[in-house]
Amino acid sequence: MSNSIKYSSTRGGESSLSYEDVLLSGLARDGGLFMPEEWPQFSHSDLNEMKHLNYAELSAKIIRPFVEPCSSENELLNISKDTYSVFNKDVAPLYQLDKNLHVLELFHGPTLAFKDYAMQFLARAFNQALNKRAQKGVILGATSGDTGSAALEAFKGKENIDIFILFPHKRVSSVQQKQMTWINERGAYALSVKTDFDGCQEIVKDCFEDLKFKDETSLSAINSINWVRLLPQIVYYFYSALKIGVPDKEIVFSVPTGNFGNILAGWMAQKIGLPISKLICGSNQNDILTRFFNNGLMERKNVLPSYSPSMDIQVSSNFERLLYEINERDTDKVKQQMKEFKNNGNFEITKNQLQKINNLFSAYMISNEETLEIINKVYTDYNYILDPHSAIGYGAAQKALDNNIISKDMSVISLACAHPAKFPEIISKSINVMPEKPSHLENIMSSKEYFNIMDPSKNDVQNFIKSNMRN
Repeated sequence: MSNSIKYSSTRGGESSLSYEDVLLSGLARDGGLFMPEEWPQFSHSDLNEMKHLNYAELSAKIIRPFVEPCSSENELLNISKDTYSVFNKDVAPLYQLDKNLHVLELFHGPTLAFKDYAMQFLARAFNQALNKRAQKGVILGATSGDTGSAALEAFKGKENIDIFILFPHKRVSSVQQKQMTWINERGAYALSVKTDFDGCQEIVKDCFEDLKFKDETSLSAINSINWVRLLPQIVYYFYSALKIGVPDKEIVFSVPTGNFGNILAGWMAQKIGLPISKLICGSNQNDILTRFFNNGLMERKNVLPSYSPSMDIQVSSNFERLLYEINERDTDKVKQQMKEFKNNGNFEITKNQLQKINNLFSAYMISNEETLEIINKVYTDYNYILDPHSAIGYGAAQKALDNNIISKDMSVISLACAHPAKFPEIISKSINVMPEKPSHLENIMSSKEYFNIMDPSKNDVQNFIKSNMRN
């Protein structure tokens, strides 16, 4: 492997870009997503050495090959230490429910959701890169709930960055909305758009594909379409697996999945050396991914509001990265399939391709009713409260066990992606108990809201950005 990993677009229009170029670009100019041209590899002995590292040290160790030489070892370690200093002391604790079943709690950051683990790192990486280049930047993102609050919390107050977050009007939880809209600082804007998440995401992609607008605003992305958003998410796969026996045994992860970024980080972890034998993809009733992993057809349907709103998605934008690998990096094939999906709402892979990816991936749909039942059962059996998204990950793991996709003696880690206090109505509906709110969340919920309601118009969004960005 070379000393400097370069990056290419999944659609072939750009290649040999540096880490910093990819960080600040977000989306490739041809509409594709960036992927590394080669992958670092961590050996069995590397993994054993990692067992002695704390979370920040492990983060720097894993991310370093992807960012050299743009960020030195010392700079990266300082960013990692600063990032995770705002988390609880045990950054990503494991909670054991059963002999071989653990829950990985990814809600110990500032906004109580797994997005904090990447977003806090990303804000510091952006700041460092822009300062080095003496530039200013504009961040545009879409959120189905947690990304927006994590992004606004991480980027607020940055003098060289303006951030604009689109969220679907009346389609996020009250807590998720308040975590975005309590922020009242110049340069940080929450925009409630009269559409669903896929509509918000489409506006963001259209803005990036408008190259004149992108260039004149120095536009960049914080959604997981930005490659660097995914890098810090690899870390907690390693961190948790190393705690329970890796590298001397294989492990299974179960991941509640909407936009495919979090589970893709698990795939990346396996790609660079973590011995993962199975990645279980849990979907809610918007089960485009479950259907795909079952039949090889990616087919868009209408978005249905659910008890797990962050997963109310029918366009899993990160899937293009896996598709690129499925097609053995054939960018023409990726372009053709993504065009089919945009124009017709579907594309299909071959049976051989499906069989190959199903060696690693399994997928299950968890309905609203099952979500309530899972929350109730886990609370009854273990006195532990799962939020509705985390319940889907747990339920998918149980279905994999019931279907003998994984054996009962395998170690399983189910990702808990949000604090139950973010979804009090659903928790109460299931177990008739209101989850306790952390004190800082109580303060946010009593704050005034600041946001703008907008029609789903690219032009309206672009005009708002140009009118409010700081020179």
